[in-house]
Amino acid sequence: MSERPAKLPIVKPDANYDVGYGKPPKQTQFAPGRSGNPKGRPKGAKNKRLALNEERLKDIILDEAYRDISVRDGNRNVSMPIAQAVVRALAVNAAKGQHRAQRLFAEMLSTTERQNKALSDAWLNTAMDYKIEWDRELARRAKLGITDLPDPIPHPDHVKIDMNTGKAWVQGPMTKDEKAELELWVQKRDDFKEEIAYLRGESEATDDPDRVAFLEADLAQSQKILDIIETALEGSGYESLS
Repeated sequence: MSERPAKLPIVKPDANYDVGYGKPPKQTQFAPGRSGNPKGRPKGAKNKRLALNEERLKDIILDEAYRDISVRDGNRNVSMPIAQAVVRALAVNAAKGQHRAQRLFAEMLSTTERQNKALSDAWLNTAMDYKIEWDRELARRAKLGITDLPDPIPHPDHVKIDMNTGKAWVQGPMTKDEKAELELWVQKRDDFKEEIAYLRGESEATDDPDRVAFLEADLAQSQKILDIIETALEGSGYESLS
């Protein structure tokens, strides 16, 4: 096998140095102080390092887990997230007697119920502590005649606890904005109640059929709006506030 002759550097009469690898001709070199890419790197081409709070793979996994797919359910196709379809398939296989599926499903169910129970117990303890401490504080204020301090949000009266079921919930506003909005609707409810009382009095005081008809129409509209407001206030903790 013959050896290739080594490439010799190209020598140009007008160059005072050899031209070759790493030594382009002077006429093709970039001028000093001038960029070889004056327009810069195209937008989006720069490699960006992930921020500390970014985990793209987790985002992709979650997107896929909750992407809806069509699944055969008996004689029909239903749409559900992939995660739900996987759990359903696991449960069906467990019901069919597959031991590995039964073990996995039992472990998954036990873990989920245990975590839910822990969260429920923590919330119950928090609600009880909150209610007890604020009831004590409000009683102290009342005893000392302190009236210039705002009530807590949520108010302890709105914290409901069912000791039979071990459940706790808030039946009232959770933030200042929610409280202000509820108080606004309470005021509107009271305004409509006053308007209805006024319209009824005016209707009973006149014998003019046309005016009676006009007042009755207004009365029906005001009553309709009042019913809507009272329905919206149900379960808010403000339904009896006036």
